[in-house]
Amino acid sequence: MHKRRGWTLVALSGLVVVMAGAFGAHGLQGHVAPRLLEAFETGVRYQAWHTLAAMAVLIWRAQQPLKGQRAVLWLWSIGMAAFSGSLYLLALTGAPWLGPITPFGGLLLMAGWLTLAICAWRQRPAH
Repeated sequence: MHKRRGWTLVALSGLVVVMAGAFGAHGLQGHVAPRLLEAFETGVRYQAWHTLAAMAVLIWRAQQPLKGQRAVLWLWSIGMAAFSGSLYLLALTGAPWLGPITPFGGLLLMAGWLTLAICAWRQRPAH
């Protein structure tokens, strides 16, 4: 992922986190079932944490580019879109067909973390 593209995606994800969090707290309260509001909030929380983690990987990548960092960023980006996006849409529409998309997004997020672990393990120690 190109530096400019990566930082742009992270910034837009952060924007969505703030907007979705505010919408969930002020726009959905009392308009959707509590379980759907909880699902929406879970999507916001996971997106927020992965946005922060992606920022850390971008900083690490700028200091020490390593094979695998780019894959981590892509896995998290697609995973956030699938995981959080499906939860947002589920809360807004109640469409049950969105249910299977959420675990797929979660698997992508986990794959990103595993890829990060492998990438870190392969890093050469500084002498």
